[in-house]
Amino acid sequence: MVTLANSITLARISGIPFFILALLYWSRSSAIIIFAILAISDMFDGWIARRRNEKSHAGAVLDPLADKLLVGAALIFLIGQGVEHWMAFVIIAREFAVTGARVLSDKIVSASWMGKAKTVSQVIAILFVLTELPFAYHLLVFSVILTVISGLDYIIKAAREVEL
Repeated sequence: MVTLANSITLARISGIPFFILALLYWSRSSAIIIFAILAISDMFDGWIARRRNEKSHAGAVLDPLADKLLVGAALIFLIGQGVEHWMAFVIIAREFAVTGARVLSDKIVSASWMGKAKTVSQVIAILFVLTELPFAYHLLVFSVILTVISGLDYIIKAAREVEL
């Protein structure tokens, strides 16, 4: 069943190529606007799913995937423009590790407050990089640290659930 929340998530995924096109070929301001709209839509799909009681397995899988694709694309295409290689690698590697833990787990584990804080910190840091605001580098470092800590937290919790 297609829900409004899942439709918003799918629209977010579909919007990522437009963000990349804007970043590469259009204006930086259009890339900022598209990234901000896509990031903000993440709040709305979850809120709508809870409000309308539309929580689904598809949504539980697609929503974090959409976040990972958006953040990963931004990090990769911003390397050398405020994002260092190691930052992109650490954040993307964490996402692969957590996704692997999710695959091994028999149940979908909801995002913790730490995972949500990690995503918010990544989005804010990327917006600072895109807008070339001061402290963008420091926000990225903070985001990387929070990303690693939240990843370890998730993997430890998932390991308790899985028998290898």
